[in-house]
Amino acid sequence: MSKAVDDCHFQDLAQMDPADVCRRALCNYDAGQGCYVLAVWGEDYGVFPEESRITRLLDTHDDARTFFDLFMVHYLLTCREIPIRKEWISVKDITGGVTFFRGPHEIPTHLIEKRFGDNLPGFRDACAQLGGMPLDMADAAYFFRIAPRIPVAVLLWKGDDEFPPESKLLFDRSIGEHLALDIIFALAVEICSRFSATLA
Repeated sequence: MSKAVDDCHFQDLAQMDPADVCRRALCNYDAGQGCYVLAVWGEDYGVFPEESRITRLLDTHDDARTFFDLFMVHYLLTCREIPIRKEWISVKDITGGVTFFRGPHEIPTHLIEKRFGDNLPGFRDACAQLGGMPLDMADAAYFFRIAPRIPVAVLLWKGDDEFPPESKLLFDRSIGEHLALDIIFALAVEICSRFSATLA
């Protein structure tokens, strides 16, 4: 059972036309199983609306994904059939982002800074481990296809004697058309948490 996601969101998804959801989300639907098969960060997940359940399909060990589950359901519910803009923006460039992404909704990039602020090789190894593709930005940067229509870039500047390390997440300009601000925040928290837990 996916405790992070209210049953009403699964119920809303269950009422949708699977063909429409698959077209918008670029996913598949298994009618026999009654589940959507969605590729998220390099792994296939089964989203079962009638059972209010999300499962990693190729791994019997299904770890807790509180924020990721929330992201997956809302991605299926609200993503639009629009192209990726191929323009990186910060959360403050998203409509309403300047006031939303602060205080309790500040993106926890300090987790990445603490883990890799003095270890660029380790950061690069972690990005490779997580399926990232290098970008020519910051001291090191990689982008990840989190979901078919959701690319995210993770940037890191190494700290030195004058400046502390700094990390940022950047999103494709289209993200505000797919997801509400609180879901973007949930996704960002999951990304930062995964980096802090990598073994690289």
